[in-house]
Amino acid sequence: MSSAAVLGPTLDFLAELAGDGRALEFAIGTGRVGVPLRERGVPVVGIELSEHMTAVLRRKIDESTLPVVIGDMAATVVPGEFTLVYLVYNTITNLLTQDEQVECFRNAARHLEPGGRFVIELGVPPLRFLPPGQVAVPFDVSEQHLGFDTFDLVEQILVSHHFTRDGDDGRYRRGNSRHRYAWPAELDLMARIAGLELERRVADWDGAPFTQDSAKHISVWRKPT
Repeated sequence: MSSAAVLGPTLDFLAELAGDGRALEFAIGTGRVGVPLRERGVPVVGIELSEHMTAVLRRKIDESTLPVVIGDMAATVVPGEFTLVYLVYNTITNLLTQDEQVECFRNAARHLEPGGRFVIELGVPPLRFLPPGQVAVPFDVSEQHLGFDTFDLVEQILVSHHFTRDGDDGRYRRGNSRHRYAWPAELDLMARIAGLELERRVADWDGAPFTQDSAKHISVWRKPT
């Protein structure tokens, strides 16, 4: 995810939308996107819940160059207005209720100047792969890693399960994480509640058309002037 092949189109897309203004990254994490975007000349501010991830970011760049506020992206407010607020790599699904996700959109709108954009990168829920009675979908089966998602179709909760082989003894380390998945149309309604309008939806950072077969989408909502 940090390779030039992945980051290049992402940074091109975001830098164009930021223009001459400032960008705010929700859930900036270790700075995989925010740090190189700042190095391109876009002033970036971050919000991040994890102090541990922020500490990793701090080893890459100092506070005066890229300020980060510790807090919840659905509620934390930072000073000033921004031409761009963005949230990448499925991170909105870390908010486990619809109400929290709506508040995330409202918080984005709160920080945008008129005409500013809110961008989300999010996978399309792979429910087409679920035959009747099945609740699990594998997404990686390799020598070092087994990954599959299980779904609660009523609550829209996805649990991502990982079995990762460590060392040469053949043992696997198990981990999992919970997410609330959402459809593009549901996000559009959240945006409308927050006073934002859908401007564009594409299948990837290169701008490929979004179709019924797309595995993910990059959506851009605009705050009216």
